[in-house]
Amino acid sequence: MPMPNDAAEAEPLVIRPAEAADLTGIVSLFVDDETGGHGDSLDPALGPLYQAAFARIEASPNDTVFVAVLGARIVGTYQLTFVPTIVHRGRLRAMVESVHVDSRLRSRGIGAAMMRHAEAAARAGGAGILQLTSNKKRLDAHRFYERLGFAKSHEGFKMDLDTDTP
Repeated sequence: MPMPNDAAEAEPLVIRPAEAADLTGIVSLFVDDETGGHGDSLDPALGPLYQAAFARIEASPNDTVFVAVLGARIVGTYQLTFVPTIVHRGRLRAMVESVHVDSRLRSRGIGAAMMRHAEAAARAGGAGILQLTSNKKRLDAHRFYERLGFAKSHEGFKMDLDTDTP
């Protein structure tokens, strides 16, 4: 699907598995996040942390980070994780996490294309359920996900276990 870039030219949006060389572009999207709650930074001292995390994800058969690319520029990312369960007669779940689109390019179909890609990848992987969580502050994102067919079905909770990390 063609998506306009900053030069107002049409280039195809490519969604593909991320590579280690994409980390700076991915982290740039995290830094661009208006909620800013994760402490992500392009500080070179943090590079080894991101590289180690990416290596763990890449080594997992149930996890893939994807990037959306226009030309040579990373404009979006998400992670897809397959979660085996016993509930629902052993139905496999796919969880979408860390969905980010360049704030300058929102409302241009990039997020919708990524979610269609996630749905197709989940189906291809045998998942019977596609789920995600979204920060309560992201009301526009909630409306976006509902338009795509996601239902608000659960209340989420989390507990930070890593109190040593800033």
